[in-house]
Amino acid sequence: MFVGIDTSCYTTSLAVLDNQGRLLADARKPLPVAAGRRGLRQSEGVFLHLQHLPQLMEAVAARLGELSLSAVGVSSRPRPVEGSYMPVFTTGTSFARMLAAACGIPCFQLSHQEGHLLAGTWSAGFAADDFYALHVSGGTTELLSVQTRDTLQITLVGGTQDLHAGQFIDRTGVALGLPFPAGPHLEALAKTAVQAVQIPVSVKGSMLSFSGPESYVQRLLAGGKADGAAVARGVEHCIAESLRRIICHASKKQGKRPVLFVGGVMANRYIRSYLAEHLPGQCVFADTAYAGDNAVGAAYYAWQKVNEK
Repeated sequence: MFVGIDTSCYTTSLAVLDNQGRLLADARKPLPVAAGRRGLRQSEGVFLHLQHLPQLMEAVAARLGELSLSAVGVSSRPRPVEGSYMPVFTTGTSFARMLAAACGIPCFQLSHQEGHLLAGTWSAGFAADDFYALHVSGGTTELLSVQTRDTLQITLVGGTQDLHAGQFIDRTGVALGLPFPAGPHLEALAKTAVQAVQIPVSVKGSMLSFSGPESYVQRLLAGGKADGAAVARGVEHCIAESLRRIICHASKKQGKRPVLFVGGVMANRYIRSYLAEHLPGQCVFADTAYAGDNAVGAAYYAWQKVNEK
């Protein structure tokens, strides 16, 4: 068996794959955020992960019985670049290293972003040597060029200059009185919209901006006359169209390739359907259950490392 661990800013995740790479367990526990707040301090996240990890492992062991482990995979940093660091990931890394040492098995470290990409390819049954990936979440909005011929190589192609798409959603959601993180709640509200508020799109080449659109939304809501559902649908449309434009720009400049969509924002069904409609034949989506933060990619990475030997 192969255990994956991911301790992101808002979710503690644990996953187990069998020796054939099939999912046996996928346990997650969101980090609670008080009403009206826009997030957690890193110290709060670390404290909550320390409580959640043993609970998740106990629940998985109770369901699966004795775990005969071959390797552990763990997200140890946000992105696969020098200097990438976030305290919450040290919690999962420490837990994984201790588990591996106690069991006498290898511990393989990868970045949170690589975990998203691997969970996406695993859940979509997607394999390609050369493709684009859009990682869209509360902490990342990046268009990547990905090559998998020998090792996983990731090159930044474009993305946001300021706010991430998930931040745009969360700040709008908090202003609308929705719980944080706001993604699923904003999506549910948007489904009730009769029409969408037209929110300006800010894209230059392969770079996009959500600070201007977010300021526009805040001014609109401060005026007290905007329909909440129409605003929510407008935010979804603004994000979808912004992503479409940077993909089209990259395709013209560097060639058209498949695009794998991962990250919590890519669980939004309106955004997925909009991109699929306007980029026909180019879109590959992570299963909605594995678009957001999870540990399946980390477990899959451990499975790959052992089976490549």
